[in-house]
Amino acid sequence: MPKRVDHDERRRTIAEALWRIASTRGLESASLRDVAAEAGMSLGQLQHYFRSRGEMLVFALEHINQYAAARVRDRVTAVTDTPSPRTVLGEIVAELLPLDDNSRNGILVQLAYFTLAVHDKRMRHYAKEGTPALVSLLAGQIRLGIERGEVGADRDPETEAILLISMSDGLGNYVLLDVLTPAEALRLATAHLDRLFTP
Repeated sequence: MPKRVDHDERRRTIAEALWRIASTRGLESASLRDVAAEAGMSLGQLQHYFRSRGEMLVFALEHINQYAAARVRDRVTAVTDTPSPRTVLGEIVAELLPLDDNSRNGILVQLAYFTLAVHDKRMRHYAKEGTPALVSLLAGQIRLGIERGEVGADRDPETEAILLISMSDGLGNYVLLDVLTPAEALRLATAHLDRLFTP
């Protein structure tokens, strides 16, 4: 009998091959042919799943966003069944920083997408898509902290959420440039959250 192909798994394999290229050489080096070779398949096999480079890039971006969300969920549930807002925010911010090889590679891929999206309107739309959801998630936890008396009532949740994302991006960039160590970046992020959670 012919071997049954798991098409979802094959798409994930292609996405992960694209990530490996993007994290080491940038997305400009990620042609269909290069990604096919990295994934260990022929160009024809890859084109069975993605007819164009743009289609492949969009899928891989959506997949990495889902992967990052799953990692955050796993981190939060590993800590406690009913985590406090401070714990949830701490785990999300830690996931946004390049603290290990997996998160470092993920951030390098996201930076490659960011660079592409600056000049490509279609990619910009997809690159921006996850930001409102992340802002909403962080703001929701800050709002809950305010309700519980753990965060000052004068704090605006949306503003604080954007500041948390911006801080994490900046610290992450400094880690990638070896200006900060991962431990130093995490210490600074923790200090910021400690100040935020001082009513």
